[in-house]
Amino acid sequence: MKLNAKFISSYDDYKKCPENSLPEYAFIGRSNVGKSSLINAITGVKNLAMTSSKPGKTQLINMFNIEDAWVLVDLPGYGFAKSSQSSRIKWGQMVHDYLKNREKLTNVFLLVDSRHEPLKNDLEQITWLASNGIPFSLVFTKVDKQSITQTNKILATWNKVLGEDWEELPKTFTTSSESGKGKDELLTYINEINQQISKLK
Repeated sequence: MKLNAKFISSYDDYKKCPENSLPEYAFIGRSNVGKSSLINAITGVKNLAMTSSKPGKTQLINMFNIEDAWVLVDLPGYGFAKSSQSSRIKWGQMVHDYLKNREKLTNVFLLVDSRHEPLKNDLEQITWLASNGIPFSLVFTKVDKQSITQTNKILATWNKVLGEDWEELPKTFTTSSESGKGKDELLTYINEINQQISKLK
């Protein structure tokens, strides 16, 4: 299914982002985690978000209007982007400013590679989101790259690590931009939240 997805614009400061009445859902993750590929798979629009084998392709806050019902926000990745340290610091501040201050931000989808056990910078992002009271979900990507058994093993490790600090674990999704796995679950979750928001108006 192809969604009606329209590129709004790119911004280097959350203050420049347009005011709108639609809920915003941000996607973030380590560089090369497959974020752009997943966004394209979710919307069904090829090349909606730029993909690259080189980490660090996304450098701005990219916003897309989805079905005139919600806004998808593609945020710069963190981690091993081949860029200067000053650029990475600037991106990090820009992203954190958006996440902390954007009133219409409804949920953050934090993408992690399903092939890796919890990494320091992923755990740091989770801790930062939680400490700032920002709603988020974990999205495990690239599950098609390994067996179900291996994916379940990694998920169990994540649950164990997060369970040391969390009484209730964040909502999680397992996805593949290649097979489309998890796409419907993500969209259903977003639609359910949107319906809840509509009832409160």
